[in-house]
Amino acid sequence: MIAFIDDHRGAHGVEPICKVLPIAPSTYHDHVAKRADPEKLSSRAKRDPDAEA
Repeated sequence: MIAFIDDHRGAHGVEPICKVLPIAPSTYHDHVAKRADPEKLSSRAKRDPDAEA
């Protein structure tokens, strides 16, 4: 879902897409923030090599 929003947010915006998908805009923005700054990840996510932001 995150990839879909990334691909279409320029044309439609995050909030309108989230209204029709089962994801809160805050969840999307939190994911993007953690992807941009891995220091925002939880301690467990930092230790787990398979963890996704």
